[in-house]
Amino acid sequence: MSHDEMNTTVESTNETEVEFSALVTEVDDTKTEKTINDEKLDKKTKIQLNVYEFASIVMTAFIIIAVIFVFAFRLVGVKGESMESTLHGNDWLITVQKSEYTYGDIVVTTKYNYFNEPLIKRVIATGGQTVDIDFSTSTVYVDGKALDEPYINESFMVEKMDFMQFPYTVPEGYLFCMGDNRNYSTDSRSTLIGAIDEKHIMGKAVVRLLPFGDFDIYDYEQEQ
Repeated sequence: MSHDEMNTTVESTNETEVEFSALVTEVDDTKTEKTINDEKLDKKTKIQLNVYEFASIVMTAFIIIAVIFVFAFRLVGVKGESMESTLHGNDWLITVQKSEYTYGDIVVTTKYNYFNEPLIKRVIATGGQTVDIDFSTSTVYVDGKALDEPYINESFMVEKMDFMQFPYTVPEGYLFCMGDNRNYSTDSRSTLIGAIDEKHIMGKAVVRLLPFGDFDIYDYEQEQ
């Protein structure tokens, strides 16, 4: 082989090596660029997944809270003075539905009434019990037994023209309810309200949410 041919071969080989090196560099650059893009996509995907997960958690929590408050707990605002001094106007209560109600429970009724609004009263007697009132002493009797009522706002009770005839036997499935502020409460004593069907009871008030800090609405039970 001549010297020129050898030079040509060497040059050709060198050119091939350069081209191969350039190809390798280009491939490496392509891989590097692909890796960077993949990393960017991974980060973007992770962010999207995190946002989606957070939104799902918030939505699920909202649905759970909504279901709880629709079917289990409800917030009820107090209007008027019929439950003084146990409850006050603008108090907010949490109520819970019960399968049955007993004496002393503070309940919210949605029964259509003269005022066309929910009423908050205290259960005095349940179905089958007989209520009698001695207005001369302001004493309430249930099944012949005088009630000890530390929750009432005043020690006297004025008899009004619209009151029902006593003694009165509460029908089965009904509640006889009265306000704690007896002379400023229209309740089951009145023919405008009467005994309340338990189907119209929204629930029992269990705690005062607002004003904050004054939660217990049955604190008189602890004092007895």
